[in-house]
Amino acid sequence: MSGSEKNVRRRVITPTNDPTNVDPLLRPRGSQQYEAQPNGCERAFVQGNKIKWFWAPAFFGFWLLLYVTISIPACHRLPRPLTIQDEETHPDQFIAERAEKNLRELVSLGPRVVGSRQNEMAALKMLSQKMQKIRSGTANDIEVDVQVASGSYVHWSMVNMYQSIQNIVVKISPKNTNSTTYLLVNSHYDSVPAGPGAGDDGSMVATMMEVLRVLAKSDKPLKNPVVFLFNGAEENPLQASHAFITQHKWAKYCKALINLDSCGNGGREILFQSGPNHPWLMKNYRRAIKHPYASTMGEELFQHNFIPSDTDFRIFRDHGSVPGLDMAYTYNGFVYHTRHDKAEIFPRGSFQHTGDNLLALVRQIANSPEIENSAKYAKGHTIYFDVMGWFLVFYTETEGVILNVIVSLVSIGICGYAFKLMSVNSGIKLEKILKKVGHTLLVQILSVVVGAILPVLLGLFMDAVHLPLSWFSNSWLILGLYFTTFFFGLAIVPALYFHWTKRDKLPIGQRVQLLLHCHCLLLSVLTLIFTICGIRSVFVLMLSCLFYTVGLIINIATKLHTKDVAWVIPHIVCTVPPFVFFAYFSHGFFTTFIPMFGRFGENLNPDLAVAVFSVAVGFLCCGFIIPVLQLFNKSKTIICGLMGITLLCFIIAMTPIGFPYRPETNVQRFAVLHTKRTFHDAQNKVRRQESGYFIMPQDRRTYTVKNAVINMTLAQRIGSDCDKEINCGLPLYNQRWHKTRKNSLWIPASEPVLGENVPTVLLLSKNTVSPTKIRYEMQLSGPNHMALFIQPLNGAKMMDWSFHQAPLRLSFEPPYFIYFSWGVNGDPLKFWLELEKPNGNWNSSTLELGLGGHWNHHKELITPDFKKFLDSFPHYVDATPWPASFESRIF
Repeated sequence: MSGSEKNVRRRVITPTNDPTNVDPLLRPRGSQQYEAQPNGCERAFVQGNKIKWFWAPAFFGFWLLLYVTISIPACHRLPRPLTIQDEETHPDQFIAERAEKNLRELVSLGPRVVGSRQNEMAALKMLSQKMQKIRSGTANDIEVDVQVASGSYVHWSMVNMYQSIQNIVVKISPKNTNSTTYLLVNSHYDSVPAGPGAGDDGSMVATMMEVLRVLAKSDKPLKNPVVFLFNGAEENPLQASHAFITQHKWAKYCKALINLDSCGNGGREILFQSGPNHPWLMKNYRRAIKHPYASTMGEELFQHNFIPSDTDFRIFRDHGSVPGLDMAYTYNGFVYHTRHDKAEIFPRGSFQHTGDNLLALVRQIANSPEIENSAKYAKGHTIYFDVMGWFLVFYTETEGVILNVIVSLVSIGICGYAFKLMSVNSGIKLEKILKKVGHTLLVQILSVVVGAILPVLLGLFMDAVHLPLSWFSNSWLILGLYFTTFFFGLAIVPALYFHWTKRDKLPIGQRVQLLLHCHCLLLSVLTLIFTICGIRSVFVLMLSCLFYTVGLIINIATKLHTKDVAWVIPHIVCTVPPFVFFAYFSHGFFTTFIPMFGRFGENLNPDLAVAVFSVAVGFLCCGFIIPVLQLFNKSKTIICGLMGITLLCFIIAMTPIGFPYRPETNVQRFAVLHTKRTFHDAQNKVRRQESGYFIMPQDRRTYTVKNAVINMTLAQRIGSDCDKEINCGLPLYNQRWHKTRKNSLWIPASEPVLGENVPTVLLLSKNTVSPTKIRYEMQLSGPNHMALFIQPLNGAKMMDWSFHQAPLRLSFEPPYFIYFSWGVNGDPLKFWLELEKPNGNWNSSTLELGLGGHWNHHKELITPDFKKFLDSFPHYVDATPWPASFESRIF
């Protein structure tokens, strides 16, 4: 038989049911089925059944353009700030220029550390004068109270004890009111050592003062009083808020809270905690807010300790059961808690943004009916997020569960219907289509796994070759290093699968749709699982499923799903809104977290964390975008080009562009304490005494300064002392230092100059309570900031003491950590300890005390040698210095 006869025979015996793929010889005369000729548009974009390869850069550029022109500007958009000249045309409104003047006046006092003259006298005087000026000519009643308080509470595993710290408390009330329902507004005017504290938290103090001024002169009535708490000891940490909520005469009447804090300098204040369990607060936030910026995801990240900070919100919640809203600046966290946190760089537009919101919120919540009986409206958690700063979406957790389940099930159902249509249109049995679905779903899961592993491996590699934080000053490197690596893994696995199964009867367009459907199924299942686990932030996956399903419905309704390429148009159109929103949200996320990696400590590999974040964000933003690459000609070449971008960015990371730090704007942080250490034996004789620089690194790249700093080659890890000395023999400043103490460095140096009030523990009495119990009465005196470490010895057990009972009740591991600070009154602290030895043998040592002292607001104590050592640090380093001492004694 001739070749032509074979062809005829083949055509006769192999008909197809696919109406779009009928052999021309088998078409009946007059049939409408004909070989469609591509029009001009198709010829420009499509070759065969794929998109021409040279359109791939335009495809990537389209999404990048959306990110750069819409998402980023929305994340940084601020309102026009009002000036004093605008006041006539904008009566009863917040004036940003006045707030700016308040901030500059406060910051001009210098660092306001608890116990310093600037904090306890100058700041108090300035704020009191401002309050008196506001009181004159007001239409409301204004009371000003200066609180001086002492107390204690447990902060993490540390007893946080304070004496004579101060608050300025202002209450504004309608004339002749007898309301006992107050709204509390809080910020703090103290700062960290050596820090101007403009962003944290002078900006919020200045904003509160301007809001108070507007309320005082306004004719708009307040239904309930508002208490403005200017607290003077937040950085200690959180002592003044505890003093107010547990001791102040107005505290019991405060039924709701607006807490204002900062971990940056400027930008927009984000609402990142609400309630808890008081959805009425979010309802009022939505009604009042002028410039919404809020996120449930931020709340969950904060409450699960992903953010290395804490706010007064927790104190009011845990110790006063006051529900509220917690808002903070997060932009430009590079200068947070450094000497570069200055008023000059704080944007005036940020004042207007926060002031407009705060003024509206205070009026809304103070006048709301819910505040008068807030317990009645305590009905569970909420889900909330803003859309591009335009408006707020808010619903209850119960409504969120219902919405998540409905969207997930509908998405699964629509995808199932699409599988059936695919079977009908292709002539392939449904069973075989479902088998392909199973294979494709496994491929998609594998692609996500491979995509996740590759950035993680790269993050480990970057750390191993001493290139962590290369993106710290140039955050776009994250996109080139980690996002492209994830996208490569996400795309190459399906590409190889399609290559190995290229004889599949389904056209490539249908196979790519199948891949997208499987991704939707994966997201739907994850949405259901996370909903069951009670994770409220799963709304982002739900939104992704929702918009994809809408696009799929459009394709089915228009029958574009049967086309090779045309179905991409509705798909892309419906992918744009979630992409723009997720990119906006993710940009804010990275803007917040990138600076934090400069203070997460030496234990964390920041590139590993950024790799994980990049995988999560990339999966969310581009999970429905990357599979479309399979529709391009030369798709594998295009996909491999992503790794070319990664290689290029890796090379850039090795150049000066990839060096993490910049003077003033992106600094490396160290705490440097010029320390004298003295250790006594059981006979009270000095067995060891030395002086040196105790250095606490705050990021991964301590080695960066090795060749620059004087005597850095002599630096020793403190870890060896941790096995033989109480608390490593270090004057640790707070609980965070305690956690990372083994990574600290010690460089021998000359003896520091300490203040006159050196930390001292006097044994007042030692009494036998019973044959097995003994009681010590002691007295502690010293500088404003001290740390007391208590370690029972030789089988002794701490049974009771005069400090907070929680560490004993909860069986904390010794040595016990008591942090003690005082403000205006440095009277010695008397305390007692009661220990037990079951064998009653008191001949051996019973107790060891470690005593640390800090002179963190005494510039005059910086010695010439210490200054020379500090000056040897590179200009990109922010070293926070002060003299300190540590002494151990055995009883």
